[in-house]
Amino acid sequence: MAGIVLATINARYIHAAIGLRWLYANLGELQPLARIQEYSLTDQVGDIAEKILAASPAIVGIGVYIWNAAQVRQLVGLLKQIAPATRIVLGGPEVSHLPMRVDLSAADYIIQGEGEIAFHALCAAILAGNPPVDRIIPASEVEVETLALPYRFYTDEDLAHRITYVEASRGCPFTCEFCLSSLDKKVRFFAIDRFLDELETLWQRGARTIKFVDRTFNCNPGVAGRILDFFLAKAPPFHVHFEVIPDHFPDSLKERLKRFAPGTLQLEVGIQTLHPATGANISRKLDFAKIRENLAFLEQETTAHLHVDLIIGLPGESIEQFGENLNSLMTLTHGEVQLGVLKKLSGTAINRHDRQYGMIYAQDPPYEIQQNDLIPFARMQTMKRLARFWDLVYNSGNFRRTAPLLWPDGDVFHGFLAFSLWLYAQTRATWQIGLPRLAELLFRFLVEHKGVAPSEVADSLAADILVIKGRVLPPAISAHVTRLPDEQHTISGNLTKRQSRHREGTEQG
Repeated sequence: MAGIVLATINARYIHAAIGLRWLYANLGELQPLARIQEYSLTDQVGDIAEKILAASPAIVGIGVYIWNAAQVRQLVGLLKQIAPATRIVLGGPEVSHLPMRVDLSAADYIIQGEGEIAFHALCAAILAGNPPVDRIIPASEVEVETLALPYRFYTDEDLAHRITYVEASRGCPFTCEFCLSSLDKKVRFFAIDRFLDELETLWQRGARTIKFVDRTFNCNPGVAGRILDFFLAKAPPFHVHFEVIPDHFPDSLKERLKRFAPGTLQLEVGIQTLHPATGANISRKLDFAKIRENLAFLEQETTAHLHVDLIIGLPGESIEQFGENLNSLMTLTHGEVQLGVLKKLSGTAINRHDRQYGMIYAQDPPYEIQQNDLIPFARMQTMKRLARFWDLVYNSGNFRRTAPLLWPDGDVFHGFLAFSLWLYAQTRATWQIGLPRLAELLFRFLVEHKGVAPSEVADSLAADILVIKGRVLPPAISAHVTRLPDEQHTISGNLTKRQSRHREGTEQG
């Protein structure tokens, strides 16, 4: 029997919830009464409730995020129907700021803010028979050095099969109006020696896929350098992910970044916009010349995999200006370029632009922009489909050789927009477009609408798709192939038969 169940619904199984482990680590004398239960969006709410209630808990704490808020609403309602005496406590970003746009009124308590200390105190009061009267509990910013660290509560299975999330700091020094991190303007660092000791223990236990949740990993070059040195002293294979600010790479960090082996380092670089006026409008103060310089360095002198972000729908930025951003960024990096859609997160200052720029957002998570004064609803829908197709074609890595044929003149945005419009007209869908069908559609568009020679497109698609063992080309494409990858120059006699069987069995998303 567990007196306390700590639960959340992750986006995927691979995402282990560091927030639950922070709470569990800081339960003190109540820790023996608690257990962690993690679920994912593919789990049925009824099944989740059944497993939670199997422990007959007195308290259920649930982490609420933008991706799981709708399911948590259903879960809380069901838990209170079945076990009304069980106290439901909610925490996390989605309930920490007003307005609360998902109805979570069935919960008994909501902790707003960093919950490690507040959750322990609340659980102690409930179990002692002295529950608080107030339903909303504001949690003060914690002193990070007073916290018990959570990393030993990753299981061996977690370390072997899931991403290991860690944080060397909390907070962000910037004031970007679309981001919740901007609300915590002071960066608070965990003691670096203590943190590195924990990281070493994780490494010795087998952690090899490690993601830092720090919002600005490189804001303190001294701390960042110590952490980079930790990984540089380790032998691959491993994979470590950092989120970095793009205009702050002193020479001490550049020297270290150049030494990482291929496949070991991923950097998430938040650009969002390359237009100074838009940046100033949303309080995103960046040195755009330095951004271009640093991206060139990362692209040309390191083997880091880059994940670079742009946002669609920022106040005051037109579609054409967004297109200029994309075109510029594509000249600076060959990494992933994530085309995100602006979201209106409760608590952020982005709402101050609503009236001036006619900003209208969806009322349900993830609260995406629907239209503004420069981008009407139908055009915004077109841009959202473009972002989805961009993921399928470019960011997937499946068509890195073929995709540039869509923009032979270097105008990436308009070249891909034309394909996106045509693709949606053919499919009327943005999901469940399998790789063979997508390859066929790309082939058709390039040949029929861009006038590219069938053999050129087919050879390019072969180089893209057949580089992975076990993949095959649809017959409509293989008939035009003149050269296969891996120095093969003729098509084997049974290739078309294998492709036909593959096509029948894999038309799926």
